[in-house]
Amino acid sequence: MKRSKNLKEYRTKIEHMKQYDLTEAVQILKDNKYTKFDESIEVAMRLGVDPKHADQMVRGTVALPNGTGKSVSVVVFAQGDKAKEAEEAGADHVGSDDLAAKIKGGWTDFDVCVATPDMMRVLGPLGKVLGPRGLMPNPKTGTVTMDLARTVKELKGGRIEFRIDKQANIAGAVGKLSFDADKIVENVIAYVDAIVKAKPTSTKGAYILSMSVCSTMSPGIKLDQQQVLLKVKK
Repeated sequence: MKRSKNLKEYRTKIEHMKQYDLTEAVQILKDNKYTKFDESIEVAMRLGVDPKHADQMVRGTVALPNGTGKSVSVVVFAQGDKAKEAEEAGADHVGSDDLAAKIKGGWTDFDVCVATPDMMRVLGPLGKVLGPRGLMPNPKTGTVTMDLARTVKELKGGRIEFRIDKQANIAGAVGKLSFDADKIVENVIAYVDAIVKAKPTSTKGAYILSMSVCSTMSPGIKLDQQQVLLKVKK
């Protein structure tokens, strides 16, 4: 297969044991693109935490300075003035019981669901539909809020959620390969910074054990995490 041949050739351009400077790694991704579509850029990390313990969960959101390059559809549960606020901020769909009925009927053609606290009574019965899809509003991710204008604008502009998995890995898409290299680097730094700030206080020892970056169709490129963390501290 041509794809396999391209990927095999790609791997020969990356030193397997080397930990690359972030800027160099991003440039490698841009210089070796072989697909016709605009690939996503993803950062993956392995953390020194134990997700089995509730006090060592790593979860949160980050507003990427240069967006994700993806169009995000936002649904908001709100009434009255808050509904108007959400609409003016650019929400794609705003409603209450009518919106709940539509979702209950099987409609989930959206990326993020936001709600004011008083609307959780309406959302409760939708848990079985929204929960498995990761669409249920949650105060921890800032999707249950009274500040709808800011939240909707951030989500439309590139705010993403991150959450550790059962193996202590965390990964997220931080832009598109078509972005300027410096904008990709800025997004990666913002993403890593948010994860660093989400470090559980109960964590002992090294927090970030490894870090890599890749595009949709590329192999992973190991990063020098100490160098990345120095950029974060700046």
